[in-house]
Amino acid sequence: MTTISIIIPVKRGGYVSAFDAIRQSGFDNDLYEVLLAEGCAPSRQRNMAAKAATGDLLYFIDDDSLLDSANLSICSYIMKDKQIAVVGGPSLTPDTDSWLQQLFGMALSSVFGAGGVRNRYRAVGVARQTTDKELILCNLVFRRSVFISVGGFNERLYPNEENELLDRVKSKGYGLMHVPEMCVFRSQRTTLKAFVRQMFSYGRGRASQSLITSSFSLISFIPLIFIVYLTCVLLFFHNVLLMLPLFMYTVLVMLFSLVEALKSGRISAILLIFVYPLMHIVNGYGLLFGLLAGKPVPVCSQEISVSKIKRFGEELPDF
Repeated sequence: MTTISIIIPVKRGGYVSAFDAIRQSGFDNDLYEVLLAEGCAPSRQRNMAAKAATGDLLYFIDDDSLLDSANLSICSYIMKDKQIAVVGGPSLTPDTDSWLQQLFGMALSSVFGAGGVRNRYRAVGVARQTTDKELILCNLVFRRSVFISVGGFNERLYPNEENELLDRVKSKGYGLMHVPEMCVFRSQRTTLKAFVRQMFSYGRGRASQSLITSSFSLISFIPLIFIVYLTCVLLFFHNVLLMLPLFMYTVLVMLFSLVEALKSGRISAILLIFVYPLMHIVNGYGLLFGLLAGKPVPVCSQEISVSKIKRFGEELPDF
């Protein structure tokens, strides 16, 4: 039988709401263990926990990832195919989130808002082989032998450490699977300020990944191109031809916001007319900052501790 090591990085002393969902998963206690890695360097925390893990599969989640009860069985089944090294599913916005959090969730799951990575935030389609664009680290399973053999996460990266690792795994000829039914529920950022930080971080992480791997994707850098264009508009606003793309972008913002409002039945979705440009512009500045900052180096020197809070055959304790 396939055994699973669930790995959760958390800030020292942080609350782990994921425990309740794991406890209620109904999965055989003999087949999974839970490791908690405390510290301030998530990539290093995950690597250290992976070295201490003894399961066949490494299931990486965040401290607030609420697993669907079927997830452990799904990933075990998918991994019967030895050619598959990674399986993951989306991170969905809970219905209990506030209207503002729902708004952020709609933006992230929209083709206009997030483009090719939108399936990280919505459950659509059938199980399929995929790339890093559809996989997200708060709900991601690796075959342990492959994870160790390729060297684990690049500890200079956070975020985007999973994207760089997934590219390495795929380059070795292994398959990556996206399974829409294998979802977690994870609340979106609770404030506009936190959402802005998230978008900036995503841009910075993508730039850092590009510098480390010397691989630059034009699509990934569209937000940076957009802010360069906006700068030109501000300098030469009297040029009608230069203003035309901005006019077209504005029309698309309004159109996609209206469609989302009608589709979701939420009047608040109209506010996406502000959220879409905000996330694109902030992501662009994150990309710019990451490029100017150069290749990242680990900055957290805090000691990391890994605890096996549940071993195979044990019950997950109450907290």
